[in-house]
Amino acid sequence: MYADKLRRKSECEWFIEPFGKMHVPVTVFADRALIDAMDEQVYQQAANVASLPGIVKASYAMPDAHWGYGFPIGGVAAFDAEQGGVISAGGVGFDISCGVRALTTGLTLDDVEGCKERLATRLAQRIPAGVGSRGKLELMPSEIDDMLRGGAQWAVERGYGRKEDLARIEENGKMAHAEPRYVSDRAKQRQKDEVGTLGSGNHYLEVQRVTAVYDSDIGSALSLTLNDIVVMIHCGSRGLGHQVATDFLPRMIKAAQGEGIELPDKELACAPIKSDVGKQYYGAMNAGINCALANREVLTHLIRQAFADVLPQADLRLLYDVSHNTCKVEEHLIDGRPRKLYIHRKGATRAFGPGHPALPADLKSVGQPVLIGGTMGTASFILTGTQTGMALSFGSCCHGAGRAMSRSQATKRWHGKDVVSHLAQKGIIIKGTSLRGVAEEAPGAYKDVTVVVDATERAGLARKIARLEPMICVKG
Repeated sequence: MYADKLRRKSECEWFIEPFGKMHVPVTVFADRALIDAMDEQVYQQAANVASLPGIVKASYAMPDAHWGYGFPIGGVAAFDAEQGGVISAGGVGFDISCGVRALTTGLTLDDVEGCKERLATRLAQRIPAGVGSRGKLELMPSEIDDMLRGGAQWAVERGYGRKEDLARIEENGKMAHAEPRYVSDRAKQRQKDEVGTLGSGNHYLEVQRVTAVYDSDIGSALSLTLNDIVVMIHCGSRGLGHQVATDFLPRMIKAAQGEGIELPDKELACAPIKSDVGKQYYGAMNAGINCALANREVLTHLIRQAFADVLPQADLRLLYDVSHNTCKVEEHLIDGRPRKLYIHRKGATRAFGPGHPALPADLKSVGQPVLIGGTMGTASFILTGTQTGMALSFGSCCHGAGRAMSRSQATKRWHGKDVVSHLAQKGIIIKGTSLRGVAEEAPGAYKDVTVVVDATERAGLARKIARLEPMICVKG
């Protein structure tokens, strides 16, 4: 039904006009091939989002969009608190502030090729990964609260990371308005020894080489040239973020009922932004963001140690760190006037254009780096935000390749040992704690990341800067 209503606006922009209880249209950014392969449920979920109170402009789906919990993964929606807008745990996701961090190393392919196996082994030894993985930090309750307030700034103050890292992290490494008091004891208990751990699922640490630079001027500004070695980290807030979502979803269902909000799907559980539940979730979610930022900063410290053990000449500098599961308060122009909006990005990356005041001075001229994770057998990309994207999608774009099949479908088609062997033939070393986990994340289980990124660029959401291919992948 929803796919039948889809109309093409331009090469990589499609829309569904409002009908039924929709307040705004659905906009989908994708080329024809991605549209044809996209699940009907993506359109249905995006239309359901368009029916929520206080939504502004449109309900968006990015080129990597696929079915998710309530909101599609790859979904973007903005809400105005002054117009009865809502905040939704399903619109942020269970892994609050799951995101990507990229580090330049000062190394080239020639430096790493001869010691690749040794480096892979050392990284796997240093980085706790897998389901239930535990870090070396075990935090007392008061320390957990400090971490939830301080984010990456807390980690740097503890000696994990460098002060200069903070300028290259969104919000300078610390979300304001974090309220640890609204994070349950159960969530805190789950996180007490998980800071500095990679986790499982699609989370990973990769050592990559730059195989293409599409804009040499911006590439140079980002210290990216051909055959440079880059490290990419993909992870989030671990058990704490999941528990925050779990705790608030039933409360949001009750709050929506109390406000007379009709939910087309209970997974769209939400609460008015100005309600007690809405305010409390916002404070807890910001604490979850800080948890993820602290986690990635501690992981960076461990990665630097591993490189120092094998390649002491390496100089790992933070290129950028950006999340793709958040709700952020941002100011955007609507009909020529600035409005403060609550931007939900679920499986969608913030992509601010050149000159944005949130960017550090040395990145203002090029725009925000956008870090797009691919698969362990294909490629990842670094893009930068555009002014066009600011107008089209509230400065948002894709976050990765996007799944093409479920994890259970992937394990029926591939065996972990075969995936590891196949990738080894391509020169890619996989260090995984679970062969089932490797099978679930087989490259064939995902869309073609190159097609996704090309559609993102053609839609004007972001600009392609560099392609990176994996050499080492550490997975849970």
